[in-house]
Amino acid sequence: MKSSKVTSRTHRIIASRYPTIGVFEDIAENEDELRVAFELEAMTNGRLQPYRRLAALPEGGVVTGPTASIAMAAFLHCSDSGGRFNTSRLGAWYAALDQRTAIAETVYHNERRLRMSDAGFPNRIQLRELVVNVDMRCLDLRGVDDPVLYDKDDYAGSQLFALNHRWPFSEKPVDALVYDSVRRDGGENICIFRPTAVPLPIEQGEHFEYVWDAAGELTVLKLTNVDFP
Repeated sequence: MKSSKVTSRTHRIIASRYPTIGVFEDIAENEDELRVAFELEAMTNGRLQPYRRLAALPEGGVVTGPTASIAMAAFLHCSDSGGRFNTSRLGAWYAALDQRTAIAETVYHNERRLRMSDAGFPNRIQLRELVVNVDMRCLDLRGVDDPVLYDKDDYAGSQLFALNHRWPFSEKPVDALVYDSVRRDGGENICIFRPTAVPLPIEQGEHFEYVWDAAGELTVLKLTNVDFP
């Protein structure tokens, strides 16, 4: 496997219900203050897993500044089952190298969750796009013929692979990897493992609404501003 320079505008799509600014973004001026603020919140918050993930970040691994809370949320508030290249131990920043792939990735995961529920359809979800311009070296998995890394449903093998390579757990860690999308032919994704490697500030992109009818058929809408009055 090779290392490649990736220079690209990247696209990450998240649910609009998530806040754009963290509660500590304006009051924690440095990493030490941010860690103390999280510890204080943990004393009165039953959701301790994000703070255990914070402890997994070594000194110098916490990003601060404008929009830093958006970046940190990807690492601290990940799924309990993890993602393709991360376990529940610590999240990662996933994004696509083009907008259509970002939509395809999020449609798949949201639709899968809805289909597991008896009351999944009809449904609608509003989402917003986060845009980051990356210019960094990545472990390049594009074109690698490995069914374990690219299994459509089982992430156990790809998670183990990443654990042996990713910052901060590997002896020779990589900050990021770039890989082919499983959800859209020709699409490419990036997975950034180090919070401080996510370029700031993160830009607000477009807004979307995913609408499923009673039969589970999907329509993707782009929400635009209205010049009013």
